[in-house]
Amino acid sequence: MEALSKMAPHVSTVVVDNASSDRTVDLVRARGGAKLIANEQNRGFAAAVNQGTSEADRGDFILVLNPDTELLTAIEPLVESAGRDGLAAGRLLDTAGNTQAGFTIRRFPTPLSLAFELLGLNRLWPSNRVNREYRYLDRDLNQPGPVEQPAGAFLMFRQDVWEKLTGFDEQFYPVWFEDVDFCKKLQEAGYRVFYNPEGVAKHTGGHSVGSLGLEIRELYWYGSLLEYADRHFSRPAFRTTCVAVAVAATLRAVKGLPHFKSKALEVYGGIAGLALRRALRPWRSTRVSVI
Repeated sequence: MEALSKMAPHVSTVVVDNASSDRTVDLVRARGGAKLIANEQNRGFAAAVNQGTSEADRGDFILVLNPDTELLTAIEPLVESAGRDGLAAGRLLDTAGNTQAGFTIRRFPTPLSLAFELLGLNRLWPSNRVNREYRYLDRDLNQPGPVEQPAGAFLMFRQDVWEKLTGFDEQFYPVWFEDVDFCKKLQEAGYRVFYNPEGVAKHTGGHSVGSLGLEIRELYWYGSLLEYADRHFSRPAFRTTCVAVAVAATLRAVKGLPHFKSKALEVYGGIAGLALRRALRPWRSTRVSVI
């Protein structure tokens, strides 16, 4: 909050606490200078961002920062980019000061890129063309320009654009793919996402999801992935993705048997069943886009 005030004196700060178990609420109240929303239960990332934006002072721009993200530069470069295009994203650095290539910006997922991810091909062969394109590993992150989907940890958007698109979809609970879905809808509405590396933040990553147990974390991640594919893929592409999820979950169940025993079968068997049920259920009558 102090960094924001020094870098941009006309910024108002809203902190949304999703029922954390640490001293966040006490620290925010003690320091002052910010509007605090203290949820009694974890409402998820999308709902928290929606809450924060609805309670923010009326202005032209809104900057979303994850709790594991620290702003390192002024925000004026992002303001300029967002004012022109609708949404802007900056560069994310790890704790060693290196740009988080492969995470800071990505292209929209496709059935093929998701299959490579799900089946572990990207871990075994990270330099493959599908992975390089999906993670923008073929791009110089020192250069600004339009991108498809930046990480939701560090986003600036025009408030009128946010309101027109009604914010993040809270069905992506508690986290994952809500930012991808929003960027997809934004670009389909005629706006652009602009990457400006002059805006920089340090991102440690994984604090919120790290507290989730294996079963819940995996179920939510796969569930959000399927929800995104259901909304934005064609029917054949969605069903192909469901099959890839089922196969990947089966392989993970087998791999996890020596360590997690029946727990692995329970977790990943449930995910495989979820994917197959979604593949077989009646198709939605409206589609947003076709891949």
